[in-house]
Amino acid sequence: MFLIPTVLRPSAIHGTGVFAAEPIPAGTRLWEFTDGVDWRIAPDELAAFPEPYQSRLRAWCYLDTDGRYVLCGDSAKFMNHSDTPNCDEPEGVTVANRDIAAGEELTCDYRTFDGESRDKGETFDPARS
Repeated sequence: MFLIPTVLRPSAIHGTGVFAAEPIPAGTRLWEFTDGVDWRIAPDELAAFPEPYQSRLRAWCYLDTDGRYVLCGDSAKFMNHSDTPNCDEPEGVTVANRDIAAGEELTCDYRTFDGESRDKGETFDPARS
C-alpha cells in the first residue's frame, strides 16, 4: 500500500500512471506490502479463477521471490516501468531513489521485483502497466 499521497493520471509512458501528489525526498519509503490491502496469491489459487478474471488478475500482479503473485490493492498497480526509474525496491519495499517533484510520475524497474519480467529480460510490458 502506498505510504504517501499519490494521484492517477494519463501517462506518457503507458495508459495510466501514478504521480506524486507532493514533493518526495530521496530515501522516502513509498510502498510496502500491507495485509488486508494487498494480496499474495499462490499460483494454484490464481489458476483456479475462471476467465476473464484469471488473465485480468495476472495483468495486475507481479511474481515475488517466494513464487506467489502479489496484487497491489491500491493504485500502486498503475506504476509504470522505466529503465531509469525514480523508485527502487530493496527488500520488498519501494523507496524514492532521488528527490521526486510534485506531479512527477513514479516509476520502477519491473525486473527488480517481478520474477516474470526478470526471467524474460523485458524492459516494458504494456499489459502490466
